[in-house]
Amino acid sequence: MEKHRGFPGRLPGTDFQFTIRRANKGGATPLTERPRYADRRPPDKRADAGFMQALWEHFGDAPFVRGNLDAGRLSWLFGREVIPAEDPFDPASYDALLQIDVAVARQSFPEVIDR
Repeated sequence: MEKHRGFPGRLPGTDFQFTIRRANKGGATPLTERPRYADRRPPDKRADAGFMQALWEHFGDAPFVRGNLDAGRLSWLFGREVIPAEDPFDPASYDALLQIDVAVARQSFPEVIDR
């Protein structure tokens, strides 16, 4: 499992986790597309924006390896702002390649992408 050095471990001042410390012995947790409803709590929305900002600052629009990025946090963006960058894509692999869909991310998080 690749560890992304310099990537924040969590949203500052909160317990919203962005990375994991070690690989799961049973294999990587599969990425799934989680629906984001309009009535989500403000802290959850801030965590999504903070994670998107960290992804954008660390990787930009280049493909990146899933590595030690938290599957739960990544799943809130997966299938919309973060998409597979390879075909076939294995959602349960630490080596899976992902990429930010800049057009969708710009619509969802303009405060992050259009800085």
